[in-house]
Amino acid sequence: MWIPTEHEKYGVVIASFRGTVPYGLSLEIGDTVQILEKCDGWYRGFALKNPNIKGIFPSSYVHLKNACVKNKGQFEMVIPTEDSVITEMTSTLRDWGTMWKQLYVRNEGDLFHRLWHIMNEILDLRRQVLVGHLTHDRMKDVKRHITARLDWGNEQLGLDLVPRKEYAMVDPEDISVTELYRLMEHRHRKKDTPVQASSHHLFVQMKSLMCSNLGEELEVIFSLFDSKENRPISERFFLRLNRNGLPKAPDKPERHCSLFVDLGSSELRRDIYITVHIIRIGRMGAGEKKNACSVQYRRPFGCAVLSIADLLTGETKDDLILKVYMCNTESEWYQIHENIIKKLNARYNLTGSNAGLAVSLQLLHGDIEQIRREYSSVFSHGVSITRKLGFSNIIMPGEMRNDLYITIERGEFEKGGKSVARNVEVTMFIVESSGQILKDFISFGSGEPPASEYHSFVLYHNNSPRWSELLKLPIPVDKFRGAHIRFEFRHCSTKEKGEKKLFGFSFVPLMQEDGRTLPDGTHELIVHKCEENTNLQDTTRYLKLPFSKGILLGNNNQAMKATKESFWITSFLCSTKLTQNGDMLDLLKWRTHPDKITGCLSKLKEIDGSEIVKFLQDTLDTLFGILDENSQKYGSKVFDSLVHIINLLQDSKFHHFKPVMDTYIESHFAGALAYRDLIKVLKWYVDRITEAERQEHIQEVLKAQEYIFKYIVQSRRLFSLATGGQNEEEFRCCIQELLMSVRFFLSQESKGSGALSQSQAVFLSSFPAVYSELLKLFDVREVANLVQDTLGSLPTIVHVDDALQAVKLQCIGKTVESQLYTNPDSRYILLPVVLHHLHMHLQEQKDLIMCARILSNVFCLIKKNSSEKSVLEEIDVIVASLLDILLRTILEITSRPQPPGSTMRLQFQDVTGEFVACLLSLLRQMTDRHYQQLLDSFNTKEELRDFLLQIFTVFRILIRPEMFPKDWTVMRLVANNVIITTVLYLSDALRKNFLNENFDYKIWDSYFYLAVIFINQLCLQLEMFTPSKKKKVLEKYGDMRVTMGCEIFSMWQNLGEHKLHFIPALIGPFLEVTLIPQPDLRNVMIPIFHDMMDWEQRRSGNFKQVEAKLIDKLDSLMSEGKGDETYRELFNSIIPLFGPYPSLLKKIERETWRESGVSLIATVTRLMERLLDYRDCMKVGEVDGKKIGCTVSLLNFYKTELNKEEMYIRYIHKLYDLHLKAQNFTEAAYTLLLYDELLEWSDRPLREFLTYPMQTEWQRKEHLHLAIIQNFDRGKCWENGIILCRKIAEQYESYYDYRNLSKMRMMEASLYDKIMDQQRLEPEFFRVGFYGKKFPFFLRNKEFVCRGHDYERLEAFQQRMLNEFPHAIAMQHANQPDETIFQAEAQYLQIYAVTPIPESQEVLQREGVPDNIKSFYKVNHIWKFRYDRPFHKGTKDKENEFKSLWVERTSLYLVQSLPGISRWFEVEKREVVEMSPLENAIEVLENKNQQLKTLISQCQTRQMQNINPLTMCLNGVIDAAVNGGVSRYQEAFFVKDYILSHPEDGEKIARLRELMLEQAQILEFGLAVHEKFVPQDMRPLHKKLVDQFFVMKSSLGIQEFSACIQASPVHFPNGSPRVCRNSAPASMSPDGTRVIPRRSPLSYPAVNRYSSSSLSSQASAEVSNITGQSESSDEVFNMQPSPSTSSLSSTHSASPNVTSSAPSSARASPLLSDKHKHSRENSCLSPRERPCSAIYPTPVEPSQRLLFNHIGDGALPRSDPNLSAPEKAVNPTPSSWSLDSGKEAKNMSDGGKLISPPVPPRPTQTASPARHTTSVSSPSPAGRSPLKGSVQSFTPSPVEYHSPGLISNSPVLSGSYSSGISSLSRCSTSETSGFENQVNDPSAGPGLSYSGPEEPVRKESKTPPPYSVYERTLRRPVPLPHSLSIPVTAEPPALPPKPLAARSGHLENGTRRTDPGPRPRPLPRKVSQL
Repeated sequence: MWIPTEHEKYGVVIASFRGTVPYGLSLEIGDTVQILEKCDGWYRGFALKNPNIKGIFPSSYVHLKNACVKNKGQFEMVIPTEDSVITEMTSTLRDWGTMWKQLYVRNEGDLFHRLWHIMNEILDLRRQVLVGHLTHDRMKDVKRHITARLDWGNEQLGLDLVPRKEYAMVDPEDISVTELYRLMEHRHRKKDTPVQASSHHLFVQMKSLMCSNLGEELEVIFSLFDSKENRPISERFFLRLNRNGLPKAPDKPERHCSLFVDLGSSELRRDIYITVHIIRIGRMGAGEKKNACSVQYRRPFGCAVLSIADLLTGETKDDLILKVYMCNTESEWYQIHENIIKKLNARYNLTGSNAGLAVSLQLLHGDIEQIRREYSSVFSHGVSITRKLGFSNIIMPGEMRNDLYITIERGEFEKGGKSVARNVEVTMFIVESSGQILKDFISFGSGEPPASEYHSFVLYHNNSPRWSELLKLPIPVDKFRGAHIRFEFRHCSTKEKGEKKLFGFSFVPLMQEDGRTLPDGTHELIVHKCEENTNLQDTTRYLKLPFSKGILLGNNNQAMKATKESFWITSFLCSTKLTQNGDMLDLLKWRTHPDKITGCLSKLKEIDGSEIVKFLQDTLDTLFGILDENSQKYGSKVFDSLVHIINLLQDSKFHHFKPVMDTYIESHFAGALAYRDLIKVLKWYVDRITEAERQEHIQEVLKAQEYIFKYIVQSRRLFSLATGGQNEEEFRCCIQELLMSVRFFLSQESKGSGALSQSQAVFLSSFPAVYSELLKLFDVREVANLVQDTLGSLPTIVHVDDALQAVKLQCIGKTVESQLYTNPDSRYILLPVVLHHLHMHLQEQKDLIMCARILSNVFCLIKKNSSEKSVLEEIDVIVASLLDILLRTILEITSRPQPPGSTMRLQFQDVTGEFVACLLSLLRQMTDRHYQQLLDSFNTKEELRDFLLQIFTVFRILIRPEMFPKDWTVMRLVANNVIITTVLYLSDALRKNFLNENFDYKIWDSYFYLAVIFINQLCLQLEMFTPSKKKKVLEKYGDMRVTMGCEIFSMWQNLGEHKLHFIPALIGPFLEVTLIPQPDLRNVMIPIFHDMMDWEQRRSGNFKQVEAKLIDKLDSLMSEGKGDETYRELFNSIIPLFGPYPSLLKKIERETWRESGVSLIATVTRLMERLLDYRDCMKVGEVDGKKIGCTVSLLNFYKTELNKEEMYIRYIHKLYDLHLKAQNFTEAAYTLLLYDELLEWSDRPLREFLTYPMQTEWQRKEHLHLAIIQNFDRGKCWENGIILCRKIAEQYESYYDYRNLSKMRMMEASLYDKIMDQQRLEPEFFRVGFYGKKFPFFLRNKEFVCRGHDYERLEAFQQRMLNEFPHAIAMQHANQPDETIFQAEAQYLQIYAVTPIPESQEVLQREGVPDNIKSFYKVNHIWKFRYDRPFHKGTKDKENEFKSLWVERTSLYLVQSLPGISRWFEVEKREVVEMSPLENAIEVLENKNQQLKTLISQCQTRQMQNINPLTMCLNGVIDAAVNGGVSRYQEAFFVKDYILSHPEDGEKIARLRELMLEQAQILEFGLAVHEKFVPQDMRPLHKKLVDQFFVMKSSLGIQEFSACIQASPVHFPNGSPRVCRNSAPASMSPDGTRVIPRRSPLSYPAVNRYSSSSLSSQASAEVSNITGQSESSDEVFNMQPSPSTSSLSSTHSASPNVTSSAPSSARASPLLSDKHKHSRENSCLSPRERPCSAIYPTPVEPSQRLLFNHIGDGALPRSDPNLSAPEKAVNPTPSSWSLDSGKEAKNMSDGGKLISPPVPPRPTQTASPARHTTSVSSPSPAGRSPLKGSVQSFTPSPVEYHSPGLISNSPVLSGSYSSGISSLSRCSTSETSGFENQVNDPSAGPGLSYSGPEEPVRKESKTPPPYSVYERTLRRPVPLPHSLSIPVTAEPPALPPKPLAARSGHLENGTRRTDPGPRPRPLPRKVSQL
């Protein structure tokens, strides 16, 4: 039976449990569980990470932990009773764990590893805490480490700052908001600004001395030197080096490491140096022979210096090499370091180029204890401590020192009868009074133990040696009296014996007779001469002698002659026990000289402070002893001395002696009667304040009042104890009188001089310290009243000088912080005074920082939920006094401009934060009663209104993200909790007072606005939190958004008819709220929209306003990243969602206005679909097709469905920016045209919009035109640019702006030049199908045609698309997918290349138009694309497969032409037709004939630099024909069976026969041309071709062509009969005779491409004419391998409709296995790679016959037998070569006439040039050339020939013609059509057919070329603007030819495509003011 658990409530899972039993709960190791019930070794409960799932688990899997239970029962909460730091660590590590893995995924390796180390450290520290064996101090230390690491990790991971008190997390509910703010700020500050350490230490480690000429032991002496004051500031660090330059005692680190301690911040400056002096120990001369002398001397060696500033960067300076300078002149040794510092290095030599001193240096910061903790290893190994010279900056009481520093300065000695100067060595001893030498009290430096004697270094031959060696003598105090120092002087001989001969001595006693020590300073000592062997051990013999010159001068003149020799030393005593000051001694011994008391007390002020504090207790005893002795006589003197000592302790140097004085007062002070005198003197001073002129002394007294009161109180207590409390009343009266005097002096206003106010300020600054003293004697209330009276007497006039105001406030501040204020009784008395002063200051906006601090302290004392009566009363007082002013202050400081300085801003931020915390604290303390009282306190509605507006505004400010740092979530949640509570109270007041007739729009608007931004705060979006954080927030506060949402709903319902005031203003804000993914919130808010629509419908009969606002706001919000799929469903779906409210749609369906409502919802839903897609696409970094497509979809939606002009224009510019970023300049230009199209050439003013300034419509349109022209130029779409140039030129002309007109004409000219001179690549086009539900809405189950990038082939494009859609699956076939694919929850991509079909052939058919011009028309303004798939129908004849070879031709029609505003457009319509084998054969032959004609023409006009392409083409055709190529057609279609079974094909069969005969003619003519140009080495091949041609003729049954030639001419399209304008004239035929053309039957358009890869799968099928036996063509092709990729890699690889009978292996596609290559599935993704014909590689597609529709012509399939020949005539387009630079020459004949190149019309001059434009919508489809020639050459072949005057299309990608035949690897004919001939036209006679280059034929053309950039009227009215149109002209003037004139036939009626009937084009709409 399951029973509820009593104690087993909480546990941790110690082994994972799978939960496989019934009702089992799956648990992982480490999970925490809450246990509800138990039964036989099983528990039932839930894991805390997922409390909703409950189940059972074995009890043995869980380790129980102690926990306390809150709310026992169904909703009980279990809290573990472990240490809060442990709990925090556990939860934090859990959160970090998941984030840590994410760091690895995001490749943030550095943080990943650092966090890993920190986590391990925390786990280790956690173990230590859990074990529980730590001492209290160690536990504290460990917790400090843990919290520091937790904070570091949280900061690095962007988690919240945790408020802590003593290392434990703080519950914000348990402390006041101000305290929470302080904790947060303290942690924030700690994080931001490291505290500057006041003391610093320098660690020095000596490594070695590197020097070539060592060999002697050395002494190295380090010290710190102040170059500013020219004195050492530290003791010395002394160490010895061995002969190798290494430390002598390497095993003792303290001998070669030292810490220079206690450097103040002032000493870390550039002029402090580390000096190193090196002394060698050895012979006198460094180079003396070894046996010269055995005695060792100390001799100068070298010196090095380093500025301490070099260490301030903070890094450890390991292995620093200091340069060592040698001393040349020993007499300057004493100042060598100064000279080096002054850069006088020239005097010294370096010890060697590579020599130096290797040391390691590091600056450490902090007090010495901290350093010991942090660098424990340094101290544990051992380090010597080198102190500062003298006391440190701060003298600590109890510090025991007695150090005498002696500097051996210099000497003056006589020669002593020698010819040269002496070598003097000084030896020093300390001698006791008994004559014994004191052992071990001479310290050379910190690294060396003290010695008993000292030997100076020896300066060679110097009678005035200067040493400047500093020694420390740490002599005990008891040895000082009677001791003296003796200096012995010896001459060191350099002779062999090396004797040291004594010649004199000096001495100096350490203490004088009167007990004073040797005074600091320099002493000139007498050198007493003596014999070499004099015994100085008997000190009595010389101690009676004078020792110093100073004393000598006064006493004994007889000994003058003995004192020529002198010796100077400097002494400096650093002692806490001995004094050198006689006045100090006199004062301490006052009883021996009572007469000197007055003088001693007066001199006390002149005594050095350190002397006084050394003897502080003795001095105080002396003072109070004198006071007891005679208070009348000495009272004021003692008082003054006491004041001097008290103030001395205020000095930072002696600050630490305050505790010494406190201890003295508590334990040693015995002056029981002193209080009377002290009070009397103090009152006397206070009374004198107002009259006194000089206030300095009085201010000193007031400054010392704290300690004076301490003495008074202690004295009174001692008196009470002694007397049993006598004279109590008298004492109280004295104090009262004293304070009355104070009050009087405080109430005085300073007139004129500021001295009085200064004294008031001094008093106030030290007065609060007196409270605690008074409390020792008086009751709390009494003291509070005294203080209240005193503070209340301050002058209230605010105009007192600011300094006093500030001090007054500080005094209030200290009062609030004092012990007195913490008591509730006294607080209630003091609070009114405090609030009064605060109110005054806040009103004046003065001293805000101080006010904030005081207020914070006031609120810190009022804990939350303290319902004591006193607290409630306090809150009453504070609310009444401060709430209003607090709100005003916050408004004031937040609206001020931020000061520029960062420090100021910081301060400013602090004060705002503190005031905010105070306000929140106050509001949190307020109860219902307080709110009620507050609202009742307003007398009028106006006042209440102002208050509500003010508090709502303040709340809006508090919600701002910048109010608190971003990681202060805890603070933000507290603030929000307070705000929502207050708003709930105030909304009631709003309802009661401001509805119905009192309705106030402003206040309601403010309320709703506040509510909306409250809900939208980032810190309340729980969805973004980690599960654990979300759980904590919900447990503590619930979801505050829902609460506020319900409040909004309730208030909205209360509004009634006033709702209309808020429609449509609140639609945007409410919409923002509903976009938050919180179901309950959405359910509350969405019905408000229904309500709005209903009210708007009632008011105006529609809800257009609601709709407009809804759509605008939706756009801006969705693009900010709000909203999701569920939201769309919520708007749209009919089923009720989430809770009580039905969906919006369902509510609307009940209304009378349901239709328009449902339509609005549908529109909004569709918009949301697009916006969601847009948002998702925009998240990606780089610009891709998805982004652009999505933007286009949205832009069209705004234009067509919503008619939202402003949004439309915004998205035009977004799209424009995307194009520019992706460098799609042509598309960018087309996009900008959309906006340009909305504008007219008018002077209407337009407002500022986006990046446009305020300007007229004309100016903006001009600006747009120029930008568009620039983009067309960059996109090489120069023809379109020319149109715009003309348009804008017209405007300039109409305004007579000739300057700009000139520029525009020059720009137009430059664009023409670019057309002729620059290369243009022809892009590929690809059809892409997006299938499956996972695609974005705008792509889903749609097919598009995409314009590829330059050089992009199929494989590259396919890869790009797969990169854009990484989850997509590429389909491996080209068949239409079925429904299962459409509905699949996946992404399928189907991609293959398609061929563009240009709509107009006019320019393409025109003769002599260079390729540069034609290339534009092949790939621009293309609407239609084609794709062919060959297949066999019926049984396949193995002997002749052409009988059954059909072609399925798919034509795709787009919604817009390419290029346009996007690189891809959707396919609007697809047509599929099947071509019979016969039609296929006709097309193949037409293609081949056209190709031959083009090549022959190019060869004749010398456009070809190389005859190889013609050779290969001829070879391919003739060879194939001989080997059965054309004959296969004869077998298939000319046999009797076929003719009988297909009677309807009679005309087609005739046409095929004509084409065969025509081909024979062309071949014959071609061979003749070939013979003329063929190089010598190709002659054998030519001969073979001629022989084979005769075989071919005979097989066709043709013997002679003479007759045929009359009837069937060969018409060459590119300059024969007419010569190309730019090229040299060429004869028509090799023999000079002219061929007379005859009217030819219709030729078919064809596309012919050859593989760019000569080794590709289609090689055999596509290079030559493909035969049934493809071997011969293989041979030809394989002669030149091409660098191109395999057939699939290039969309240029194969003809779109070639089917080969070659073996499948020869044409295999890499995407398909062999078994899939038959029937319909034999289709690779590139249409040019499929085999079509075994005869010719590039057959023609039937539906492509009329590629560019002529005006008035229908594009009917060729197979229609009813068409007459002229109707079917289409102009041929010769080929462009990928490997050949020949131009495409075109022929265009009309009715037998030769038509010259088009002359574009100029604008008619009848209409106003500036204003007259006809809006024409004509198609501007962009097409792609089927030619690989579209890719232009960057590497022309060295053998290429460029025809003069034309820039040729150079070979690209497929290598040069090195083999002589490789150019066929891509010979291809463009889309082309048949040609008409001129046989019946008289003008075609010999005289007219040719025009030489000097006489170009220029005929006017009624049909200029189709350069239009517009859209067709037949299409959907989308983005191709009318602004490119050219005005209609009555008749085109004969001007030089220009492109880009509008087609004359189109100008009236628009363009007609094959579809019947024009579609009207929507008129351009006006832009309001945009």
